[in-house]
Amino acid sequence: MRITTIGATATAVAFLASPITSTPAPAPAPAPAPVLAVLAASVVSKPAKAASVHGEARISYIESIHDDIRFTIHAEQTPFTRPMPPTAPEGLSTDARGTLKFSHSRGEVTGWAEATVDCLVTSGRTATLTAVVTKSNVEEPGARLGISVQQGGKGEPDRLGFSWGVVNVDPENVGENGQLVRPQAGSCMAPAPFTTVIKGGYKVIHAEITKSPTQPEPAPHHS
Repeated sequence: MRITTIGATATAVAFLASPITSTPAPAPAPAPAPVLAVLAASVVSKPAKAASVHGEARISYIESIHDDIRFTIHAEQTPFTRPMPPTAPEGLSTDARGTLKFSHSRGEVTGWAEATVDCLVTSGRTATLTAVVTKSNVEEPGARLGISVQQGGKGEPDRLGFSWGVVNVDPENVGENGQLVRPQAGSCMAPAPFTTVIKGGYKVIHAEITKSPTQPEPAPHHS
């Protein structure tokens, strides 16, 4: 459909008959602004949503069924904010920020950790994130932890997984004491959410990952 605007096509000029003076007609009113331009000016652009997961919950873990285990997560994807030269000088599309806290209480003893989120990726109601430990009485500072979250739907409970306990075992990685050494989780690497939330919950907002910026072509080599 072709949209046109209607403006003045001719100017009628009238003179007051008088032997002494004549008064020119007033200047024509300006044509109305094009309809499309008016509509365009009224459109307010909305910022693209960011992937995120927020919440606090107590979980039920089959290996420690009577223990009080809780996770608090506040994470938001911030693409290309963590440069990794020379491979990814702009960072990654899954770069993220936020905090992870967990506590595991058994009787009078509580293990806990606080960590800084560095990666987040989502799919539907599921999120996978990693965070680097900053303070803890059970984890080494600098260790990367992997967490997965599934927001329940249609009456189903939320679920959560973590990269220690029954997963992330390398049989070839044995310490001096003969015990298995747990490998560190890579960025955004975590198992499926294998535990069930029994109190609290999480909200997952999904967003597609952003395409990486075009990498510059290497300079030609001259012999």
